Amino acid sequence: MEAKQKKQLDLLTAIEQIVEKAKDSKLSPEFYRKASRYIKYVSDKLNLTKEQSVMLAIFVEFGYYDEDAKLKDMGKYLNCSTAKILRYTKEIDDLEKREILRCCREGRHITYRVPVDVIEAFKHDDNYIPKRYKDITCAELFGVLDDYFGMRKDNELSYDVLNEKIELLFEDNKNLEYVKRIKSLDLTNDEEMLLVLFTHLFVNNHDNYIRYHDLDFLFDCKSQWIHAKYRLNYGDHPILTEKLVEYNNNNGIVDRESFRVSRKAKKELLCEISIPDDNQGYKEMIKHKEIVEKKLFYGSGIQNQIMELTSLLEDGHFQMVRTRMKSSGFRCGFTCLFYGGPGSGKTETVLQLARQTGRDIMQVNISQIKSCWVGESEKNIKALFDEYREIVGRSEKTPILLFNEADAIINKRQEGAERAVDKMENSIQNIILQEMENLDGIMIATTNLAQNMDKAFERRFLYKIKFEKPTLEARMHIWHEMIPALSEDDTKILAEKYEFSGGQIENIARHNAINGILYGEKGNSLEALMSYCDNERLETKQTRKIGF
Repeated sequence: MEAKQKKQLDLLTAIEQIVEKAKDSKLSPEFYRKASRYIKYVSDKLNLTKEQSVMLAIFVEFGYYDEDAKLKDMGKYLNCSTAKILRYTKEIDDLEKREILRCCREGRHITYRVPVDVIEAFKHDDNYIPKRYKDITCAELFGVLDDYFGMRKDNELSYDVLNEKIELLFEDNKNLEYVKRIKSLDLTNDEEMLLVLFTHLFVNNHDNYIRYHDLDFLFDCKSQWIHAKYRLNYGDHPILTEKLVEYNNNNGIVDRESFRVSRKAKKELLCEISIPDDNQGYKEMIKHKEIVEKKLFYGSGIQNQIMELTSLLEDGHFQMVRTRMKSSGFRCGFTCLFYGGPGSGKTETVLQLARQTGRDIMQVNISQIKSCWVGESEKNIKALFDEYREIVGRSEKTPILLFNEADAIINKRQEGAERAVDKMENSIQNIILQEMENLDGIMIATTNLAQNMDKAFERRFLYKIKFEKPTLEARMHIWHEMIPALSEDDTKILAEKYEFSGGQIENIARHNAINGILYGEKGNSLEALMSYCDNERLETKQTRKIGF
């Protein structure tokens, strides 16, 4: 009979017997003698001490499913003081480290529970072995981190246990670039854990507006959190000085109460994870080799300024001037404003400057920068300048940052702005002004409405070139360049009769080319060209009066 009972013994049966014999036992030596067979079975099966086996059995009884075990309730069941149970603290802590037991610490209240997956193992009379996550992808690693930080936030993992689990996770996946980069940093344990938390919040919660209350659950010890918070607030925390985490901006002013994972961290630490480009749609990279050569004609005054700027942007001159400016304590960025009426050649001049000096162009899409989400526009513009700095750092020749048709962002700031849209506009302008102060590169802005420009922007543009409608001589050159078949007399007639900009003349030339394709050379007469010119001038078109 005893042999049959011994054969049928399993973990749940042994645990049940321990629980029954423990009632009112005061955990006395007599109890251990009566339950010795069952305690030994659990101990041998799970590789536990006899004290750990007893504590586990009691926790299964009181801390399973939706129930949380309290030491006080266990003391009543065992008919012994809580103080006596506290003598088992080391055994309880060991069960927690083995992940057989979960502990929830909320202030002065401490409760315990046995996880469901542990009970499932016991049902099959199996030892519970915590799962190891070896050779997983970076995305899978962040899935595990999500679980770990979730348990920590629910106070089911102590800071020390969380730390041990993450260290084991990293050790099992040390081939991942994320782990390699984290470990290559000269960070203390607490600093590393905080950085891992920041990246977890960004990747798993899509949170790039992280505040102190998102972080304060991490540490058990209050003094640890106070120390970390102090260093974050004063900007000397290594994750800030290493530019892996940065402050957010509020209305163009640094907000030391909120943080985000930097573009550097996204590129260096999170390179194995697909992260949408912060600036997707905000910019267009124009390669200088792809720019088609085009002759431009200016008045003599503008021509001299353009030649001076072209000479400056030639790489030898640019590097020499930049170095000397920097050594003299001056700002070394070159900021240029091209202003004038539509079609006067501002944008084309930028393109030809880039082509002649071998510089690529990073052209900003201003409409995409202005996100409808509050706070996003400011992040977008800051991220844009961050990316420009990165491109400058890795480029053989400094590229040109082009804000084309920049009227919407360099106009006069709203005084006493109250509407969210006005505040956003002011905030964007404040950020751009600050970035212009710190610029180490080439920025060109074009605008049709210079008279509306804020004075603060006017002061920050080193070069200001006004593009006026071309002179008679320049117009004749443009007509001849656009339509080489024109006679000199016809060119002069058109140039004198129509004070067009280069853009307007180009429109007419295109119209003429299309008609030439459709109708042949007969469509290229002076009469036809003058008809196109009359149609180009909207102010000469007849409008029908309404009502009279």
